[in-house]
Amino acid sequence: MFKKILVAVDGSKAALRAMEQAIEFQQMTPEAEIYLICVYKHHSLFAASLSVGRPEDLQIPDDTLAGYAKEIVEHAKNVATEKGAKKVRGFVKGGRPSKMIVKFAKDKGIDLIVMGAHGTHSDKDGLLLGSVSHRVASLAHCPTLIV
Repeated sequence: MFKKILVAVDGSKAALRAMEQAIEFQQMTPEAEIYLICVYKHHSLFAASLSVGRPEDLQIPDDTLAGYAKEIVEHAKNVATEKGAKKVRGFVKGGRPSKMIVKFAKDKGIDLIVMGAHGTHSDKDGLLLGSVSHRVASLAHCPTLIV
């Protein structure tokens, strides 16, 4: 069975459902490890400088986004533990979400990627597969389960 399961989390309900599915897989293989990843989209200092409102203390968007991503991962780790997950590790990365998820999975030797069909920025009616999950499924070196 799967020994390294990657779950992409973004704070959405779909991502938490995907994590629950990963926990079920982990319970079938006690030595399995769950890796949680939250990828924030990189913004340059130049992009921050284009803001209409200019506070005296300009914050780099990456710092703010990375902090928020850490909160998402910590929340997901807590929920996973409450739901019975045994081995859970969390990671935060900056970059294009689909490419970073696939690269992380390959670098860590992930056996299975599990993610929600729609993240926090899905289509209006929820009828189409989310663009990130679609790209990951088509680029990944390992099986990808879209929940």
